[in-house]
Amino acid sequence: MVASKDSLNLELFNIESKSEFPTNKKLKERLRKVKPKKLDEDFENLHDKVFESLDCLECANCCKTTSPIFLQTDIDRLAKVFRQKSSEFIDEYLHRDEDGDYVLNSSPCPFLNSDNKCLVYEDRPKACKEYPHTNRKNIHGILGLTLKNTLVCPAVFKIFQQIGKEYRK
Repeated sequence: MVASKDSLNLELFNIESKSEFPTNKKLKERLRKVKPKKLDEDFENLHDKVFESLDCLECANCCKTTSPIFLQTDIDRLAKVFRQKSSEFIDEYLHRDEDGDYVLNSSPCPFLNSDNKCLVYEDRPKACKEYPHTNRKNIHGILGLTLKNTLVCPAVFKIFQQIGKEYRK
């Protein structure tokens, strides 16, 4: 796989994930028919297995290419870290997207250090803590997001590859 502790090639991952996207899109529709509890179990098991061999610090593609949604509690917490008013934090770092959610003004994330470590890790947004969301309950409810994340996260791509072996039959 393109993303292991031994080697990570983001260029190759980008090519592979884009070429597999139509197949993964079809798989997503098949997964909608799987019982929710079974799907949650399958995703959680694969999540644990994939992250045994993948180190997010080798990649940080999520931090380099996408923005989390910032909840008001995230904004207030991070504003405190930077000794700012919440409104100042918003003015400096965030804007509202087409859905009305607060997201970063730019990517890569301004809190991503050159060693791929997060400068605000202990206080990072809830969406960052939960990413890539493949070990949570109700995967059915986020299958669309999970499919999109196959283009961002090598772990999600690998989980889809693995789960596809069972459900593409």
